[in-house]
Amino acid sequence: MSDSYLICGAGGFIGGHLVKNLLEEGNKVVAVDNKPFDYWFQHFDECKNYSLDIKEYDNCLEVSKNVDYIYNMACNMGGMGFIENNKAECMLSVLINTNMLRASIKNSIKKYFFSSSACVYNGSKQNDSFVVGLKETDAYPADPEDGYGWEKLFSERMCRHFTEDFKLKTRVARYHNVYGPLGTYDGGREKAPAAICRKIIEAKISGKNEIDVWGDGEQTRSFMFIDDCIIGTKKLFLSDHSEVFNIGSEEQVSINQMINIIEDIAGIKVKRNYQLDKPLGVRGRSSDNTQIRDKINWDTEISLQNGLEKTYKWIFDQITSGKNNNKYTKKY
Repeated sequence: MSDSYLICGAGGFIGGHLVKNLLEEGNKVVAVDNKPFDYWFQHFDECKNYSLDIKEYDNCLEVSKNVDYIYNMACNMGGMGFIENNKAECMLSVLINTNMLRASIKNSIKKYFFSSSACVYNGSKQNDSFVVGLKETDAYPADPEDGYGWEKLFSERMCRHFTEDFKLKTRVARYHNVYGPLGTYDGGREKAPAAICRKIIEAKISGKNEIDVWGDGEQTRSFMFIDDCIIGTKKLFLSDHSEVFNIGSEEQVSINQMINIIEDIAGIKVKRNYQLDKPLGVRGRSSDNTQIRDKINWDTEISLQNGLEKTYKWIFDQITSGKNNNKYTKKY
């Protein structure tokens, strides 16, 4: 018999890819997101689909009935501009995790996954452009990203204590900048890889050959392609390990270096207009994958170059073919 999974945040970027993967394996999937169906990045008729606000406990109870496992990928988030300007909205996502955990106990869920973020890490360890990769222990003493990071760190603790107090099996991953096709690339919620791909595509089409860059371009991150993310997520979920794990890339690059890569893919060079008054987040961040390599036997396989080539092509096709009907940029 196939297993049954509830995917919270199924209308989002990672959630949509996870639903597709689980369906391809022959599993039964229940999909829920607060967005109307027309706004979902991917929508599958094979699922039982819900458009509900799962900050509400009664809705959590409803969608989690008669399922074996839960992946909670749901939260209100976006790129650094969105996170820094919507702290209260980001923190309200704590209600999703809290009420879904409560519903998991009520409905006897076998295992529960929570998608956390590298934004939980102590800011004092991220002050330089190129930093040592962050280990899972570096989240404490706590000094996470204000708003969004605090919500994620608190929700990690909720999972831990539901395991301790109620014996619910929980798994927690700290994602580091996931990117790829079928995601947001415009409208304010997009992250750096998609935003820069879009800007360079627009510069190429317009012939202006210039782009705006937030900051001086020397801030660094590591970026993980969506296919690696899904494989790592499932391996962690199926494992016997309940501690928190990084799921990210160790390939740390500056924003300027990533622009160089995308320029080569596009076949143009652009003038960079640095905007020093824009939200930047921490100066440098990268993942240390030692723990997940040793205990789960997972690591990334897709290089930033290859992942950006796939992402650039998809965004280019969306912009130039007329397929983009603002589906990915609508406000909700």
